[in-house]
Amino acid sequence: MARTPKQWDVENASFWQTTGRAIAVRNLIVSIPNLLCGFSVWMYWGMVAKVIRTMHQGNAELFNFTFGNDGKPYDNPDAYSALLLTLPAAAGLMGATLRIPNSFMVAICGGRNVKFMTTVLLILPAVGAGIVLRNPQTSFLPLVVLAAMSGVGGGAFASSMSNISFFFPKRMQGLALGLNAGLGNAGVSVMQFLIPFVITFGLFGSLGGDPQSFNVAESAAGAGGAVKELWIQNAALVWVPIMAFLAVAAWFVMNNLPQHDCGPAPVAIGKYLWLTVLGFAGGSVGVVMLITDWGGFPALLKTFITLGVTVAVTMALMRYLTPPPIKTSLDKQFVIFGNKHNWVMTWLYTMTFGSFIGYSNAFPMLIDIVFGNIAVGPDGMALAKPIANPNAPITSNYIWMGAGVGALIRPLGGWLSDKWGGARVTQWDTWAMVAATIGAGYVTYLARHSHTPEEYFTPFLLLFILLFATTGIGNGSTFRMIPIIFPKEQAGPVLGWTSAIAAYGAFLIPAILATQIKGGTPEYALYGFAVYYASCLVVNWWFYARKGAEIPC
Repeated sequence: MARTPKQWDVENASFWQTTGRAIAVRNLIVSIPNLLCGFSVWMYWGMVAKVIRTMHQGNAELFNFTFGNDGKPYDNPDAYSALLLTLPAAAGLMGATLRIPNSFMVAICGGRNVKFMTTVLLILPAVGAGIVLRNPQTSFLPLVVLAAMSGVGGGAFASSMSNISFFFPKRMQGLALGLNAGLGNAGVSVMQFLIPFVITFGLFGSLGGDPQSFNVAESAAGAGGAVKELWIQNAALVWVPIMAFLAVAAWFVMNNLPQHDCGPAPVAIGKYLWLTVLGFAGGSVGVVMLITDWGGFPALLKTFITLGVTVAVTMALMRYLTPPPIKTSLDKQFVIFGNKHNWVMTWLYTMTFGSFIGYSNAFPMLIDIVFGNIAVGPDGMALAKPIANPNAPITSNYIWMGAGVGALIRPLGGWLSDKWGGARVTQWDTWAMVAATIGAGYVTYLARHSHTPEEYFTPFLLLFILLFATTGIGNGSTFRMIPIIFPKEQAGPVLGWTSAIAAYGAFLIPAILATQIKGGTPEYALYGFAVYYASCLVVNWWFYARKGAEIPC
């Protein structure tokens, strides 16, 4: 394995040229594919939910869940879709929660150790999901548990970004962090592109299990009643050999740094596992609250209460249940919570990354729900029960585009911010986000109230691609602002913390959309998101973008 350098001072031009650059680039090259796979495993539950829904529509005996429905199968398509959105929501909730301990792990456990262990732990839910999904009569609860376990991939982002921030000088952090985050985030698009292909054949032979057969809707097959076979388990299993290779690469190629108090590898791994257990404990509280029936309690309010309790429990566990050596290091980093700009940047970064990851998580299902069903008749009157749209687009051809654009354009946001300033780029980008979200909401309304919703598919897709692009540019610009606003010793923890809270978008957006889909008004969720983006315009302008701002950046 690569040795820990004896010194590390990348702001020293001579050290950077002779020693630092080669080590930094090598670590970045290995970090990116590890993070990409982490995002893929974390986010594939949106795709799994989409495929389960399609298979169930073609054969009601497949994945015929009764969970939370008084022991009865779901006969309402919107209610069944809302249930399936619980899977990406649970993965999002746990992934975001695990980012909280991951925000502080690098300084305690070492970057190489954290990256290696994260990839190793991700192999477990991937293997588990592959086994469970081979049985189409499986119950819903094991899927929720495995979705939550996949949150390790979401937590990895905080530690990965914090780690890379230590390797590069400030003048290069916009591009370096943009590449790590952007290409890592591209795992969402890679996953959405790859899964529709790998589930169509027996990739692992007899080891992968048998396919499931179902009738294909006319819109997808071109001929109603055709029978199709899918190996849905491959959606999880395909990542296992890839991650095994990347875990080995992380261990032997990446470096810990001398300023990190990680100690010998076994000790560092022990610290990592303890902090991860605390994160899982806090996240499990939230997942239990998420899947518990609260009776007539308002669903939207339940979502935010669940989020608040999860964060509070996780922080309390970290504060009071960590051994003294770890607690001392944590206390040094917890100083960021006394800095108001930590909270301001958390609000702003949630707008960008939270939106990217939330829309990525929900988009595969949303696009099917809006265009896969017809809810009104030719006379414009609501139907008693939605019917399948025979002219629905083949959504698997398009769902990867938005996340791909958002991820790949992220380095551009960092590069533009290096030249023009992060606050200025963020301000203009937010204006575009507000407009795109309102437009997407309006087109969603038109499609849901049309007997031919496919007519609105092109503007819907283009508006969402624009929305994904703005989240990507904003990801780069807001992350570039943090190293300017905060001193070096605080920038890493702030990068981790803001990304942790922003990642709750992977929980909030599917959960909020689920409540509105159940009520037949998904456009209301988009209008609400636009209001939040408008608040970010004011916050960014006041603190960072206006003339005479407190910290121009």
